[in-house]
Amino acid sequence: MPTDAASADAVPADAVPAAGLRERKKARTRAAIQHQALRLFTEHGYDVTTVEQVAAAADVSPSTVFRYFPTKDDLVLTDELDPLLIAAFRDQPPELGTVAAFRATLRQVFGEVDAGQLADIKARATLILSVPELRAAMLDQLAQSITWLTELTAERAGLPSDDPAARSLAGAVVGVWIAAATQWVAHPEDNLLAALDTALDHLEKGLALGSR
Repeated sequence: MPTDAASADAVPADAVPAAGLRERKKARTRAAIQHQALRLFTEHGYDVTTVEQVAAAADVSPSTVFRYFPTKDDLVLTDELDPLLIAAFRDQPPELGTVAAFRATLRQVFGEVDAGQLADIKARATLILSVPELRAAMLDQLAQSITWLTELTAERAGLPSDDPAARSLAGAVVGVWIAAATQWVAHPEDNLLAALDTALDHLEKGLALGSR
């Protein structure tokens, strides 16, 4: 560890890229573990599949699984897209309204999701809706999603972070997300991004029904 300015300057030039490589390796390991967990849960059932079986399928130790996913529920509930969605939402042009900015965010992030990732997203949604334990745990995650979306919405509008109107809008966006995802699980031939965009367009227009 460097102890002064001179020794700090002596840090190898490739130290920062190496750190980046380590983070990418961790991300690949985390994704591989979750992919194998989702595959086993889908094929054999969530309740009967053990963390040890997930570890063996991912070619890691059980302790490594728990390092990345502290609980078995986390193997399903963890959503790697959340940080990307938050960053993309913050980067949207200020002239866009909140819902329009979120629609643009989804198009941007999901535009980079490949078929394998989309299959895992679908597996997660299916498991959450079909396993009572996961459905109950998802309530906490939804509350957290409303909280961070409220804060982002308020930040974008220059309002206090706990603004009631921002929270209401955040809750509506999350509700639209749930409705679209539920429909997608029931009709897997549908396009998730198109369903989400259509639902958010409906929200943006005031949730009018029919011609009324």
